[in-house]
Amino acid sequence: MQRTFGLSTYMRQRFGRRVQKIPLDAGFSCPNRDGTLSRHGCVFCNPMGSGSGFLEKGLSIAEQWDFWRDIHVKKHGLSLFTAYLQSYSNTFGPVEKLADALAGLDGLPGLTCLALGTRPDCLDAAKLDLLAAQKERLGLGEIFLELGLQSSNDATLIHINRGHDSAAFAEAAGAAAERGLTVVAHVMAGLPAPDGREGLEELLTTVDFVNALPVRGIKFHNLFVCRGTQLSRWFEEGRYTPPTQDEYLSWLGEAVMRLDPKTVIHRLNGNPAQGELVAPEWAGNMRRLHNAVRDHFEQNNLWQGKRNRAELGPPAWFEAGFGPGEDV
Repeated sequence: MQRTFGLSTYMRQRFGRRVQKIPLDAGFSCPNRDGTLSRHGCVFCNPMGSGSGFLEKGLSIAEQWDFWRDIHVKKHGLSLFTAYLQSYSNTFGPVEKLADALAGLDGLPGLTCLALGTRPDCLDAAKLDLLAAQKERLGLGEIFLELGLQSSNDATLIHINRGHDSAAFAEAAGAAAERGLTVVAHVMAGLPAPDGREGLEELLTTVDFVNALPVRGIKFHNLFVCRGTQLSRWFEEGRYTPPTQDEYLSWLGEAVMRLDPKTVIHRLNGNPAQGELVAPEWAGNMRRLHNAVRDHFEQNNLWQGKRNRAELGPPAWFEAGFGPGEDV
C-alpha cells in the first residue's frame, strides 16, 4: 500500500514512465552570500550551496547534461529527464542571467521537465513570466519552482539568517502559481530558534501554512549539521543539538498526516554530500533512514492526509496505476 503521494508516482502518472532528474550548475550565487543581504549564508547552508560545482570545473550545461544522461541511459535505459538547476538561488541576479541559463537548455536530448531551486525574494514578474514561457518554448511537460521556506515562523527565519519572511514566500508562491508554475516548498524540521529549537508544533504550523497556499509539492528535510557553517560552530559550542532519529520520524509522521493528500511529496528526508556531515550520525546513511521512514509509516499505519480523512483510507491516486489525467 502506498502511504504517500510521491514524486515518482506522480511522474509515472503524468508521463507513463520514470522521469529522471539531472542536477545542473548554471553558475548562480545567492544574495545571502554575495553581500546583497549577507556574506554568511543561512546558518545551515554548506559553502557549495547544495550543488555539484560542475560549472567551476569547466563543464557547460550541455556537457553536464550529457555526463549524467549517458550514465542513466546506459545503466537504466531511461529516455525522459528533468533539468534541475540546483546550486544556490537560480533566479538571483538580472533577468538576462536567467535567460542565458535557460537558453543553455535548448536542444538537450530527452528534456521533459524543468525544476529549479531559488528563494522567494529572488523572483519578480519578469522572471516569472520568463519561466512560464519556457513550457511552450522548450516543449516541457511541467516546470517545478522549488522555493525555500524552511519555516513559517518569522522569528526562526531571522534567527537562521534567512533574509526573508514567510509573507515573501506566500507572495512568490501565489504569483508563480498564477502563471502555471508548479510550486514546491522546502521545509526543514529541527531548526534552531530564538528559544532553543523548533519541534513538532512549529513543523505542523508550517505544514498548515503550506496547505493554505497554492503549493503543489513539498520537500521535507531533517536538519543536519554541515562542515563550515554557522550551525556547526553552534553545535561545537553546545548551542545547538540536532533531533534524534526517533524525534524526526515522529515529527515527520505527524506532518505528513497533516499534509494535503493532493500535494506531491518530493522528499521525506535530506541527505548530506560526502564528507560534509558533522552530526547527527544517523543522517549520513540514506538507505537506512529511508527504510526507517518506511517502517515507521507501516508499523504505525500512517498515511498522507490521515488526520483529515482517516475514515476514507489512503486515496487511490497514491498508486502508480492511477491513470494520467485523472482528477486528483
